[in-house]
Amino acid sequence: MMPIEEIMHAAPVIPVLVIEDAAHAEAIARALVAGGLPVLEVTLRTSAALDAISAMKKVPGAIVGAGTVVDVAGLEAVIAAGAEFIVSPGLTDSLGKAAIAKNIPLLPGIASASDIMRGLDLGLRHFKFFPAEANGGLPAIKSLIGPFGQCKFCPTGGIKQETAGDWLAVPEILCVGGSWLVGKGVPDVAAIESAARAASALRN
Repeated sequence: MMPIEEIMHAAPVIPVLVIEDAAHAEAIARALVAGGLPVLEVTLRTSAALDAISAMKKVPGAIVGAGTVVDVAGLEAVIAAGAEFIVSPGLTDSLGKAAIAKNIPLLPGIASASDIMRGLDLGLRHFKFFPAEANGGLPAIKSLIGPFGQCKFCPTGGIKQETAGDWLAVPEILCVGGSWLVGKGVPDVAAIESAARAASALRN
């Protein structure tokens, strides 16, 4: 398995994907990878998510993970579907320990110092700051980095192409999660690839 820090370094933006129809998944993945965004987070918000993960795994260069994983049952389901990393909106001891035991890279959500300390107790050092904008934005994450400078972060939630660069300018922020790259409905692959190219041009 690729270490979570290596995954976070693979591109400045991780597309956060809500796939309604698994038939579109491979085309979406190809467009994102072609645009320079190989790390793909398929959220477990639709019934098509597990099939979408399996379909996206067929795309050369794609690093396909699962988001919105909230319990051990979900963890096991996405691993069976082929997920290469796990993203969760929060962190529980049971989920963290299960992911560690299964040796799958985990990016758990945190929103406070206590959340980070729970992760550190489990041996984790990489976290998703969520929901980023609603939880205080850049000033909040900078305040948390102060006492937790050994940690690395991927802020997600409310970040846009126009604001992502401000977040990525912080050294401890290795990447951001982005939901702006793929619209709803039948995918416009040309537009997705163009958006991915713009996002991949963002650098720390």
